[in-house]
Amino acid sequence: MNRATRWTQVLLLTVGVDCLAVSVSAQVETTTQTTNGAPTVTSQSASGTIVYLNGNDVIIKMDDGSLRHFSNVSPTTTAMVDGKPITIKDAKVGMHVTKTITTTTTPQTVTTTKTVTGKVFNINPPISVILTMDNGKNQQFKIPKGQTFNVNGQTVDAWGLKKGMLVSATQVTEEPVTVVQQQAKLTGSMPPPPPPPPADQPILVAVMVPPPAPAPAAAPAALPKTGSEIPLIGLLGLLSVALSLGLKAVRSN
Repeated sequence: MNRATRWTQVLLLTVGVDCLAVSVSAQVETTTQTTNGAPTVTSQSASGTIVYLNGNDVIIKMDDGSLRHFSNVSPTTTAMVDGKPITIKDAKVGMHVTKTITTTTTPQTVTTTKTVTGKVFNINPPISVILTMDNGKNQQFKIPKGQTFNVNGQTVDAWGLKKGMLVSATQVTEEPVTVVQQQAKLTGSMPPPPPPPPADQPILVAVMVPPPAPAPAAAPAALPKTGSEIPLIGLLGLLSVALSLGLKAVRSN
């Protein structure tokens, strides 16, 4: 931080070792004035989509593809979503969030004026002067180069001071400072709902499938190994004999 100091009739710089700090502060009148310059406002934003959410822990995939983990998010942190403030308990995976930080930088000049008065007790121009203050104590001050004094409305230098003169001196300091204020704003949007199915298509169609018909039993390709053609031949022989006997009986009649 730079410091600029302007002296106008400056006297009060260094107090001698034989002076009390209490008596000095009691004899010095101080006023302070602050002047603001033109502020500068800048904004910075970062956004991403929530890909993981567990309690107060959040992982966000930033728009640049990087992943950022935010642990122990304060339950009082709010985000404006659709015009309503929500907290971490209302967040959902898929929500897109944007954090905007607005920085306001304001230059200021702080002007401090200190005035001291006293009667000249001893003068050692142009180095120092001893003044008798209102409380009767003597205090020594170093005289800066080019210092002037107000004596009965007239301006004199250190060589013009005489013992017994009532003088006053003023110290004016101007200090430039910079005040920086930041404001964070968190906004978001809920993930879109899944698209509805087309109106002309059913969501689910149940189709009844009949059970398959049982397969017909297959005929055996051959007789079992225990089967034989001998009984069939015997049966045919018996039928032939019976038929012959029947014919003989008919002829005899």
